[in-house]
Amino acid sequence: MEGDLQRRFGSNLRKQRKSRYLSQESFADLLGVHRTYVGDLERGERNVTLRTVERLAERLGVPAADLLARS
Repeated sequence: MEGDLQRRFGSNLRKQRKSRYLSQESFADLLGVHRTYVGDLERGERNVTLRTVERLAERLGVPAADLLARS
C-alpha cells in the first residue's frame, strides 16, 4: 500500500524517541531538526530521502535499516 514505508519509518522513529523517554521537542534537538518536523515524520506525513534516513540513524546511533524494518 502506498505510504506504508513512510508510516513504518515514522513508527520506528517514535519507538526510538519513546525508548529514550524524550519529548518530541527534546528528540528534535537531538536530531537537529524542528519539533513539528519530528511530528510529521512520526505520523508518516513526510516523504524523506534515503540520505535523510541515514543522517537521522547516524544521529541516533542505530543502523538505518532499523528505522525501516518491520516491527
